[in-house]
Amino acid sequence: MPPYPLLHRIDSPFDLRQLDRRELPALAAELRAFLIESVSKTGGHLSSNLGTVELSIALHYIFDTPEDRIVWDVGHQTYGHKILTGRREAMSRLRQWGGISGFPRRSESSYDTFGTAHSSTSISAALGMAVAARNRGEQRRSIAVIGDGAMSAGMAFEALNNAGDMRDINLLVILNDNEMSISPPVGALTKILARMFSGRTYNAARRAGEKVLGVSQPMLDFARKVEEHVKGLITPGTLFEEFGFHYYGPIDGHDLDALIPTLQNLRKLNGPHFLHVITRKGQGYKLAEADPVLYHGVSTFDHTAGIQTAKGAAKLTYTQVFGDWLCDIAAQDEKVVGITPAMREGSGMVRFAQEYPDRYYDVGIAEQHALTFAAGLACEGFKPVVAIYSTFLQRAYDQLIHDIALQNLPVVFAIDRAGLVGADGATHHGAFDLSYLGCIPNLVVMAPADENECRQMLYTAYRHNGPAAVRYPRGTGMQVEPETAMAALPIGKGEIRRNGQRIALLVFGSLLLNALQAAEQLDATVANMRFVKPLDVALIEELAAGHDLLVTLEENAVIGGAGSEVARVLENLTNRPRLLRLGLPDTFIDHGDQSQLLESVELDAAGMVAAIRRAYPDNS
Repeated sequence: MPPYPLLHRIDSPFDLRQLDRRELPALAAELRAFLIESVSKTGGHLSSNLGTVELSIALHYIFDTPEDRIVWDVGHQTYGHKILTGRREAMSRLRQWGGISGFPRRSESSYDTFGTAHSSTSISAALGMAVAARNRGEQRRSIAVIGDGAMSAGMAFEALNNAGDMRDINLLVILNDNEMSISPPVGALTKILARMFSGRTYNAARRAGEKVLGVSQPMLDFARKVEEHVKGLITPGTLFEEFGFHYYGPIDGHDLDALIPTLQNLRKLNGPHFLHVITRKGQGYKLAEADPVLYHGVSTFDHTAGIQTAKGAAKLTYTQVFGDWLCDIAAQDEKVVGITPAMREGSGMVRFAQEYPDRYYDVGIAEQHALTFAAGLACEGFKPVVAIYSTFLQRAYDQLIHDIALQNLPVVFAIDRAGLVGADGATHHGAFDLSYLGCIPNLVVMAPADENECRQMLYTAYRHNGPAAVRYPRGTGMQVEPETAMAALPIGKGEIRRNGQRIALLVFGSLLLNALQAAEQLDATVANMRFVKPLDVALIEELAAGHDLLVTLEENAVIGGAGSEVARVLENLTNRPRLLRLGLPDTFIDHGDQSQLLESVELDAAGMVAAIRRAYPDNS
């Protein structure tokens, strides 16, 4: 007998639908146990996936997937979905080079109907699919599964506003509520209400009433208001009803006896509907239930013993450097405030939130709002520091340009996860920030080569009377101990770190160590450029005068990156050397170990040497 006898019978949702409904709780227990064992071996998102086991089973059991479309918001809760849709054995290579993604991916499976990894896109995408089905005369269903955190973003409400006016589409939005204290389930009553509101009798009565009262618009409006207020006494759905959705719930998202009949009823109904389910992150694994944040994103660990705190001093990360700097500068200046779009832990702001709660603002998954909120604070003399991932800053590009840079407001951007981030893959690689930041007037852009430089650059950004960004990678760097004292760097000035012959390596940011190693083999000069904008033009001209080949190195897209700006400087020189630009290629880079990814794009030391020798063979 296999260790998971029911689960090993499921190679597709068709197999799942052959099970007797009474077998589903046992399947849920097996799926949960398999998830814990599997993720403990590969790493990945755990607590969020444990919270959606029953929901994943119920959706594929009731709906005719993949004909019916399920769109999972963010997608870090889809491991159960992946296992039930033919990828059980592939879980052993989850988020590894050549393995399956940790998020939904259209190219990976027909059951992954929409690629996700950033928040709050599901309702918009599912609405597009529902409209397409209506226009084609198809009866398939579109389902958006969105977490309560993702409902804090304006994009989700934009989609709700649009969808609520479309009475002839088949759209179901499922709110997976696992954090907010909205109407916890109260046993049998919530099941009865959900079944009643989703059943044919109730909805037939609703339609009949509308038909009878339709001859009198005032009477119809009055009846709808009575219905909404009566439902509002016992459900929290008035808001969603106002958007034009029929609201059902809340129900216990771990109770298959509540989920199955409710979804069965909803599958028969037309129009926009909203189902509210209550789940618990880490459900069924006591350690994850007790600390869902710790078990949200995990490395490999012993699932029987749980995650063990590492003994001894851990290596300092760039994220910690930022968190410590923010607390230090806040102690000096009461006008410093910290802003994050729902990434307190990821951006290293836990200590700041504890020590300066009155100056800490988590605005939710609302990057656009975060930047304009910062702009408003800056207008009133405060010093806002926005801690944000490189890929999340993309979501607020207009606010960066229009609300901050155009007005030259002193906002500090601490941009984490710049460059290749590893196992999260293409959706989270910070591959474009130097390109999209470098073209914005008034903005100073810095890229530290080590931890101490990161601290000093953050202070430089704080002292600058205008918008300034410091972009740094995930994880550790050269392990240079940051100095306690802080001193502003001269804006737009780089430095020579090694003197060599014929070849000069111009390094922008965290590739400095690899460049120094490569330079030893090439006897090359190494310049730590520090500033992407403004460039140290004088240093570039000096290097151009004394070398045959300049090589720019950046963990950013080559197109439009720092190397492109160096090329622009060289165009103005009469006698200019050859230029080789090394960076990320014009493709989306897959998931895998960070060092492995750098090797794949020739940004490790050996790759740099090989690329330079190909371009400049007469130096070998």
